[in-house]
Parts: sequence; C-alpha cells; structure tokens
Amino acid sequence: MSFNYDSTTAPAAIPSFEEVEQLVQKLYLPGSPQDVSEIQDHLQQLQRSPQGWQLADSLLQSQDDRVRFFAGSAVHADTLGQFPSTSDLIRRMDRLQTLTILWFATTLIEEAGKITPTNGQTHEYHHKAWANLEDVVSIFQATLDVSTGVDMKLAEEGMKCFQSWVMYAHQEWMDKPRELEFLRKVTPYAIHNLTIEGMLEVAAECLTDILGNFSAFFTSNDFSSLAPILCGQSVEALLLSLKHGDFNVDSMALARLLLAYGDAALHNLATHLDDAYSRQIMQQLLQLLACEGFPGAEDEICTSALEFWQTYTEFVIDSIFSEPHEMPHWMVRARETVVQIVELCWNKIQMPPQDITSHWDSETRGDFKAFRADVEDLLQSSYTLLGVELFNRLVELALESLNNRAWLRLEATLFCLNALSESVSDKDSVDQDLSRLFDSTLFRDMVNPEFSIPPKVQQASVNIITNFTAFFERQTNFLPPMLTYLFHSLKNPILGIAAAKAINRTCDSCRVSLVSEVQAFVQQYEILLTWSDVELGTKERVIGAIAAIIQAIPSENVKLVAFSQLIEFVESDVKDCVSMMKNQRVDISQSKGLHALRCLVSMGKALQAPDEAIINLEDESPAQSPEKADIWSSVHSRIVHCIQAVTSLLAGDGEIIEATCQILRSGYKETAPGPFVFAPEVTEAFVTSSDLKTARLEYVLDTATAFLGTHTMRQTTKVNSVARTWFGYLANLIRLFNCDPTLEPEIASSCIELAEKFIPYHLNVFLDLRYRDEVPGLFEFTIRSISCREIMPKRSAALFWASFFQKYELPADVQSVVEVILQEYGPRFCHALIQEIGGEASRSELDTLAEPLKKMVFVQISAKAWLSNALFSNDFPSQKMGDHEKRLWLQKIMK
Repeated sequence: MSFNYDSTTAPAAIPSFEEVEQLVQKLYLPGSPQDVSEIQDHLQQLQRSPQGWQLADSLLQSQDDRVRFFAGSAVHADTLGQFPSTSDLIRRMDRLQTLTILWFATTLIEEAGKITPTNGQTHEYHHKAWANLEDVVSIFQATLDVSTGVDMKLAEEGMKCFQSWVMYAHQEWMDKPRELEFLRKVTPYAIHNLTIEGMLEVAAECLTDILGNFSAFFTSNDFSSLAPILCGQSVEALLLSLKHGDFNVDSMALARLLLAYGDAALHNLATHLDDAYSRQIMQQLLQLLACEGFPGAEDEICTSALEFWQTYTEFVIDSIFSEPHEMPHWMVRARETVVQIVELCWNKIQMPPQDITSHWDSETRGDFKAFRADVEDLLQSSYTLLGVELFNRLVELALESLNNRAWLRLEATLFCLNALSESVSDKDSVDQDLSRLFDSTLFRDMVNPEFSIPPKVQQASVNIITNFTAFFERQTNFLPPMLTYLFHSLKNPILGIAAAKAINRTCDSCRVSLVSEVQAFVQQYEILLTWSDVELGTKERVIGAIAAIIQAIPSENVKLVAFSQLIEFVESDVKDCVSMMKNQRVDISQSKGLHALRCLVSMGKALQAPDEAIINLEDESPAQSPEKADIWSSVHSRIVHCIQAVTSLLAGDGEIIEATCQILRSGYKETAPGPFVFAPEVTEAFVTSSDLKTARLEYVLDTATAFLGTHTMRQTTKVNSVARTWFGYLANLIRLFNCDPTLEPEIASSCIELAEKFIPYHLNVFLDLRYRDEVPGLFEFTIRSISCREIMPKRSAALFWASFFQKYELPADVQSVVEVILQEYGPRFCHALIQEIGGEASRSELDTLAEPLKKMVFVQISAKAWLSNALFSNDFPSQKMGDHEKRLWLQKIMK
C-alpha cells in the first residue's frame, strides 16, 4: 500500500478510513526497519495533508487502542508543532483550541493507561506520555490559575485532565519521583480552586479521587493547605445545610472530599487532637452522621460516613493491641469519640413511622436495612474498645425510652443490645444491667392492650430473649414472667415464629430448671392447638421445647408418661393426614403428614443428650440394660407407625423422605436408650425399601452412611446383619448405573460414601458367597468415578480408596481377600489416578486426588510399580512431560 503525499502536493486519491487504519496497525506489527520507516513517512505525509485533521478525528473512533493512541498523538503533536514553545502556545491559543488540547490530553492519557507495556511497541505509548508531561503541566498551571481570569470552563476541563494524569501516574510512575514532582506542581492550584465560586464541585471531585486512590501523591504541605480550607466558614455553611437535609451538589461533593481527607489523614487526625484543625475536621466528620433524613432514603452521606468511622474505630483498637503495655495519650479522647459515634448511630437507626415506610420502595428498604447491619458491625467493634461501659449505656437508653413510651427509640436500643449478644462473654458482668432491663415493665408493656406498640419493637423484645438465653439460665427467677410473655406472643401472627424460637431456645438451655413445669407447658401446647391461625412452624418449635424439658426428667417412668402425651398430639395429626387423603384432599393431607413428621424431628433433636451432659462411666450401656430399653419399646412402635402411615401415602414427596431420615438419625449418637433410639432393623427396612426412583435418594443413602458411621463402636450381631443386607442393596443400585456415575452424580457419590463405611469393620461381606460377584462392580464403579468429570463422585471415590489403602488389623481370611482385590484393582486405580494428575483433572481437584496417592505410597509395596506403569503408558495425557521428568516425579513421590 502506497501514498504519494508530501507537504506541497495534494493526493491524487484520498485514502479511506479503513486503509489508513490498516496502515497504522501495520506500523505496530513486526517488520523490517525499512518497512517501518516507509510506513512512518506515509503516515506523516497524511498527517500534514489538508485531510490530516479529518483522518485523525476518524481514527479516534477506532476500536483498536493502538489506532486511537496514534491519532491522539498525531493531533497533539500537530497542535503543539504549530508553535515554538508551550508558553507561546498557551498565549496564542483561543478558547476552543485550549479546550481541544485539554480534551485530547485527557483522552490520550486515559487510552495510554489501558495499555500494558509488555513489549517495545506498547512501551512507546508510555514514553510519549512522559515526553509530553512538562508541556501538559504548563497547560495545567495556565488553565487552573483562575486568578488570572481564565475561563471557568477551561479550568473545569483542566481539573479533569489533571485528575486523569494523576491516575495514570499512580499506575505507571509510582517509582518515578521526577515525573511525580512535575505533576505535584499543579496540586496547589487544584486545592486553591476549592475556594473559587463555581469551582467547588469539580475541584472537590478531583481531589477526592486522588485522595481516595493515590493519597501518597499529596505532600505534607498539600495536607496542610487543605486543612484550613476544610475548616473555613464557607465549608461550615455548606456542612450546616447538609445537616439540615439540603443534599445539594456542592455540599455532597464537599462531604465526600472531607471523608476522603479523613481516610487519607486518619493517623494524624486520630493521634493529634491537640491540633485545632484536626479537632474541627473530626467534629465535621461526626456531623455527617447527624444529617436529617433516614439512611437509604433522604440521607445520602451517612453510609459513607459510617464506613469512615468503622475504619477509625478499628484503627483505635489496633493501636491498643500494638502497644499493650502503654496506653497512647490520645486514647481517652478516642474512647469519647467512639461513644459519640455510637450515640449518633443509635439515633440514625431508629425506625421511621409507618406513614413514611409505606412509601418506600424495595431498594430504599434494602439500603436502610443494610445501614443497620453496618451499625451492628460498628457496635461489635466498639465493644472491644468500650466493653461493659457501652452495654451499660445502652441499657440506660432502653430504660429511659421505656419510661417515656418512646417505642421506636426503644426498638433502636434493643437492636443495639441484640447486636452485642455475641460480643458479651460470660466473664463480662452484664447480668446486673440485664436484670435491670428484664425487671422493668418491658414484658408487661409489650402485652398491654392500652399501648399501641409497633411490631418491630415487639420483635426486638422477643429477639433479646433469644440472644441472651444464657442470662436466664443463670438468673432463673426471670423465667416465669419471660415465658408468660412469650406464650402470649404466640398469638401474634407477626411474632409467632420468633416467640416459638425463643421458647425453644430457652427450654433447651434451661431444661433442668423447668422440669417441674413440664405439665404446665403441655397444657399451654394444648391451648395453642385450639387456635385456628397458628403456624405449623410455631407448633414444631414449641413441641420441641417441651421435649427438651422432658429429656431432663431424671426418672425414666415419669419421662415416659410425659413423652407419651406429646406422641398423642403427633398421632392426631397423622390421623388427620390419613383422613384427608381418603377424602381426596391431598394438599391438606400432605401438610398434616409433613407437620407430624417435623414435630417428631423437633422432638428427636430436643431429646438428644446435651453435649455438656456428664457421662457416668459406671452406668450400664444400652446393651447391658434391656429393662431400660424395653420401657421405650411401645413408644418406638408408635413413632414407627406414624412414619409408616405417612410415608405409605406420600412416598413420592421429597420433604417427607427427608423428615423421615432426620427422625431416624436423631438417635444414632445417643449412648442410652430413649424414644428415638430405634432397633437397627427400623433403619434397615427404610433404606432397603428405596430405589433410584425414590425422592431424595441421596438423603436416604446418607442416612445409611450415618448409621454405619455412628455404630462403629457397637459391632453387634444386628449391626453386622444390617451391613450385609445393605451391601447387597448397594450393589444392586450401582449395577443400575451401568458403570456411569455421571448419570446421577449426587446419588453416585452417596453410594460410594456408603461403601466407604464398610471399611474396615464390615469387609467380611466380601467373603459372603451371595455377594462375591458384586465386589468387582463396586471397585470398577469407584475407578470410573475417579476418571469422571463430576467432582462429587470423584471426591467420594478418592476418599474410598484412601481408606481402602490403609492397613487394618483384619482376620486372616478377610485380609487375604483384600490383598487379592488390591492386586487386581490397584494397577487400574493407579492408571486412572495418573491420567487425572497428568492433565485430565482441574487444578482444584488435585488436593482431593492426592489423598489416596499419599496413603498408597505409604503402605503399599507394589505402589511404585503400579505408578511407573501408569506413568509410562502410551496414553499418558501430557506430551510436555518427558521420561526424565516422570522418573524424577516418581522418585520424589516415593520418598
């Protein structure tokens, strides 16, 4: 391609945009010096032609970064080349020319910032930026000095251009002090423009961006120059208007600048409060939490202000831990500041009245909720610094709000106390403060019909019970009024679930203290069942709460009587389930059946022995106490009948199957007989009745896995019999996969996890003549799972082989069969494993695959030979790994 342009002749034919673009692109492709020189000559002729500016303008619209950069450089060079010097350029350019050069300088540096200098060609772009720096700085100084009468529009564009160049410097010139010093000459002009009417917004935006992203660009003198401006009367006036709810453009720009300054100068502001400017700026930052309006709605700055103060609080805390033996002199003032922050936030999170929130959209509600969540984080950080002092202050505010019937202020205070529930430790003496709160009229006022209390306040009152259950466990004298309030709250459709949750948690923690009241709880539950609009979740939690109390009854006979009463309630729901199904009311039948089983789930969890329960080592084990186990046999029959009645009608419902599994599992870990410690045959029958069509089959298989996993120390004849039955059942399932685990990855994974639980205690099933032909299918399936692309069966198969490779003390006949299996399938497993490690597996899967490899090389004598054969097989997946590298890898693995 050739163009015959020079400085004196016009072209015979004007080249198209596409032709010029291709020529520019060719300039940056590898080529001989002669070709590059010829292209440069042609482009320079085009540049000097009458159509040069038009072509450059078209090239600036190109999708190619290199083309746009070339065009910008050309325009910049042409514009500058018309004048003997930068100062002369500035003096002679008119307004439009100056704006043009600023726009091009901005575009030029932004485009350059998008290009990574990976080679000599792209490095040229950045070199051109550096070559123009001194001239650009001169332009900045001329356009930003508004005292000389420069056009405001020019000053605004100059600020934007300066901002772009500083951001570029942050990216490319961090280690080049000379370039940074050139740009820093402009900073005083930018700071001064904050004081110029009409320039505040653009100047504040520029400085905010630099402070937020490249604060190191500012010198100590720059910070010193900014401080008096931020403390000036005009700034105070704008912040005052902001506080009164006037979120105008200038006020918001100034607030964001103030926050950016605070972040950048945090250390000095926090530690030099003897400085007048520092004190005033800190007060201004506090004012940003005191603006009128609600977060997420009218107040547009409080979220950013809260983020700053969270950073400040964390800085103070870090300072304490960094100097544990010497308290900094500024810490007293810092603690006072944090108290102010908390009080401002407490005021800010108060819920708006209903007539205001009714007009909020979902986004505003979400923003307000997010602000409250951020305040929770701040409170937890503040507690680290203020401790019990903070808790005490909040209780004071709660009592004050309660006395004044200031319900929304009370809700905000209870919200704060709830936020601190996990921060308060047992060693903190907050019981006295909580006693004052719960000994007040709080519970009585919440149920007083004379008061119109917003639902949010009532919810906060219930939540504080749930969050401070440990207090009621220590101070049991507060249990009666608290529980009376909670049972009364069950009637409230808004509070029902929350109150039931609080009752459940209280009874779980305070079960021993409530044993004498178990019949009162049963009576309350009977009353609850008469309500027509009570939620099913409420019933489930309350019946679980009663079951927790029953668990603490020392007498087995008394416990049996009380539990039998609860079973009657469940049986009533089961009868309704059957009756509704007979009447073709399927939805109601399903609801009743699921509710009955979930009540059993809740009861089963509650009846589990607490983790902290004392184990009597001299007590008889379940197997040694048949008379103790027999006492629950009738209850077992009743529960199993309930399960069978529901599952026979609703076997295709996944939730029904899952609930049944949870009921069975609830007794697996128990060490003593109980209502949910069923005979092994119960779980055995349920599992073997399932097949690939069963809903939530993977959950059923996981239940079988849990059974074998929790009965490893109870190798009774019954458990061994269950294991043998399940091996045949498992083999049949695996056969249906046709050796393809990807058909149902989750079920395949669960099958392999169940198989892994046969190791080592039930490996004698391999000797069973009934299952001898099924063993190869199991191991073949695990090897296929290692090679499949689904992560779940792959992970399960890796764990299976890791367990199988370990050495166990096995009977001689069992050990003999295991060795035969290893010799048969060990090499095939190694081949599949090496295929994966050699390139088929993703990087994230390698840790999983390493587990069986480590176990194998540690205990298997044949491991080296198996791995060597797999490494040097013809189908090894990677061509980048030579024989030497393979031998070296194997040598390292076998060490």
